[in-house]
Amino acid sequence: MTRVHNFSAGPATMPVEVLQELSDELVEHGTSGQSVIEMSHRSPEYEAIHTETLDLLRSLWAIPDGFEILLLQGGATLQFAMVPMNLAPEGTKAGYINSGVWAAKALEDAHRVADAYQAWGNSGEGLARMPQASEVGVEPGTAYLHVTSNETIGGVRMVDFDGFDVPLVGDMSSDMLGRPINWDRFDLVYGGAQKNLGPSGLTLVVARSDVLDRADQKVPNYLRYSFHSKANSLANTPPTFSVWAVNKVLKWIGSKGGVQAMEQRAIERSNMVYELIDSSNGFYVNPVEPAYRSHMNIVLQPSDPSLTNELITEADDAGLINLKGHRSVGGVRVSIYNGMPNDGVEAVVEFLSSFAQKRG
Repeated sequence: MTRVHNFSAGPATMPVEVLQELSDELVEHGTSGQSVIEMSHRSPEYEAIHTETLDLLRSLWAIPDGFEILLLQGGATLQFAMVPMNLAPEGTKAGYINSGVWAAKALEDAHRVADAYQAWGNSGEGLARMPQASEVGVEPGTAYLHVTSNETIGGVRMVDFDGFDVPLVGDMSSDMLGRPINWDRFDLVYGGAQKNLGPSGLTLVVARSDVLDRADQKVPNYLRYSFHSKANSLANTPPTFSVWAVNKVLKWIGSKGGVQAMEQRAIERSNMVYELIDSSNGFYVNPVEPAYRSHMNIVLQPSDPSLTNELITEADDAGLINLKGHRSVGGVRVSIYNGMPNDGVEAVVEFLSSFAQKRG
């Protein structure tokens, strides 16, 4: 078997060890005589997987007892509406840091269901960055401030979450369990699993217990966090295969040293790419202010943009796939989530260096 190095922004590369385990156990889980994807979500076999997954999440990410963990469907995109529907009832406001494409989409949906406003916006002028807390204009009556911890398309990250005097809601789709966080700052964190945690189909929501019943009664049951919390995320059929796969990825993360080790690994590996960019004598350009550069999604472009398609084509031929930047911005994007092996990072750095030398 020859595997390519897949730099997709999501669904993303998973650890080969996990894929092999899934393959080995796909037809029969343990001695159950059936596959996990065939099991009733009410069966004791699946409930054991479900409960263990919740326990692993709480342990690995150091989630305090005062928070509920929900395993939902609909992707982070559904949370763009669920968050304001649940946490910003009539009479309150919701503030948004508009730091890029995904933050803008969250704000757009919030406008539809709540009194939402932009507390800070990245104008796109100069270097891409995140705001300092002192730059964010929080209005009176604000129930929460929404932040996108890592903009997957723009390659910019929120460095820390301190200094705000209002509870935070975090879209952490692209660095979830890739960094520890201070839970005291948050009322809710959410993200899709398909980048750092497993396959698509599962959305993780971690919410402070005392905010779960804040939604108005007019909010439909399925869109209420309390509906899912009271049923232990089993109110309807969950994405059982995705939960099972995430269970195995969580164990893999634990075997590699946990979330702190994932963060250090992400810093070291992203720095390898940034050092290549910064030492290319201007051949490659990264538009993000260095202090705010993403550890997960490195965006770059040749200073001669006409070389971009050639670079991507040659990379594909070399087994380095999905390096094309998002269609809205173009360029090149190197996504190196938890599941990317070190030799994949080394291979893309070597390729980018060689491409620059041949053209430079």
